[in-house]
Amino acid sequence: MTTAAVLLAAGEGSRFDGPTHKLRAPFRGRPLAAWAIDAAVEAGLDEVIVVTGAVDLDDLIPAGVTVVHNENWADGQAGSLRGAVFLAEARSHDAIVVGLADQPLVPTESWRVVAASSSPIAIADFEGDRRPPTRLAKQVWPLLPVSGDEGARGVLRARPDLVEPVPCSGSPVDIDTVEDLRRWS
Repeated sequence: MTTAAVLLAAGEGSRFDGPTHKLRAPFRGRPLAAWAIDAAVEAGLDEVIVVTGAVDLDDLIPAGVTVVHNENWADGQAGSLRGAVFLAEARSHDAIVVGLADQPLVPTESWRVVAASSSPIAIADFEGDRRPPTRLAKQVWPLLPVSGDEGARGVLRARPDLVEPVPCSGSPVDIDTVEDLRRWS
């Protein structure tokens, strides 16, 4: 069984009104996205896929990481997730673990424990706050939306019988605004 880490990094970050795109904004001395990219890489899954779109992140992505560019990033997160699933299917992966590039405080260990679940869907549980990373087994990929600005959230709500919450350390905070960046830096 093989599992790919998928990091969604295609969005515009429209609520972030800083001088640069939020994923390139400095967070604790490094670009914000670098934290999530490194955590996904260090998890040691079979492949790491970063889905880009609105901003070029090539200089932040280490060698060996697969980049999928979503030309239609403005159409919403579903397209980015679909692009990653398409690649995962082509590479014969059995599952993907999906995280968000604007979640800098999700540690490597959270990626690992979510990936280790055998449930069709596993979601990180940060002391009751269920957030990505989320493991999606191949059997649930057909349930994912094909359009819109929602990834797997709708499937988690519609099919709670398939979902296993996995206790994780770290923090699921995501950085959406300049104030978020200041608060968590």
